[in-house]
Amino acid sequence: MRKPTPEERRAVAQAVHAAEGGTSGEIVTIIADRSDSYHDVGLHYAIAAMLIVPLLFAAWPAGPAAVVSYIYSGWGSAEVRDLMLLTFFAMGVVFLIVRYGLAYMPLRLWLTPKATRRRRVRRRALELFKVGTEARTAGRTGILIYLSLGEHMAEIIADSAIHRVVADTEWGEAMAAMIAQVRQDRIADGMIAAVDHVGRLLAQHLPRADDDVNELPDRLIEL
Repeated sequence: MRKPTPEERRAVAQAVHAAEGGTSGEIVTIIADRSDSYHDVGLHYAIAAMLIVPLLFAAWPAGPAAVVSYIYSGWGSAEVRDLMLLTFFAMGVVFLIVRYGLAYMPLRLWLTPKATRRRRVRRRALELFKVGTEARTAGRTGILIYLSLGEHMAEIIADSAIHRVVADTEWGEAMAAMIAQVRQDRIADGMIAAVDHVGRLLAQHLPRADDDVNELPDRLIEL
């Protein structure tokens, strides 16, 4: 999925600036290639595949016995030691094949359960919110719009002053508008759509104060 062009980044920044014109809320936009490496997922698949090997050997013992006999060129029969060595060797080979096969990130992401991807995106969004948005404004009016490209998932997390007046369920339209555009590879348009929805909601619940100043960057942050 392509990254936004400089013109698209400016368009997102302009959308943030325009949205903040009617509210005291401060909108922060972040996009990331993905929210996690999912190395543990690849490891779990490799271990599971490895453990299947002795089950297959137990279900079909004639197979490994024939392999051992072939190695001895028919001059010996399979002993327990030989079968054990073959089993461990096959387990190691299967583990390495799956482990390094899943080094290919698109495949690893595809095999990662959706619930796992959702939790990792949420966790990463919360980490970034705590670092760059939470309590960074005088009135605690910051809100993060986070898009994780690899997972095609997004999160909207608001600081306490916004959270008190806007229910989490009200961000649904903004999320849907963003994901609809992202699925068509229009990342900047998706972010702009989310910013517009969020801006309208904030203007209703948290209108701009006369002494309001811009406290957080309007630019699109890319990780």
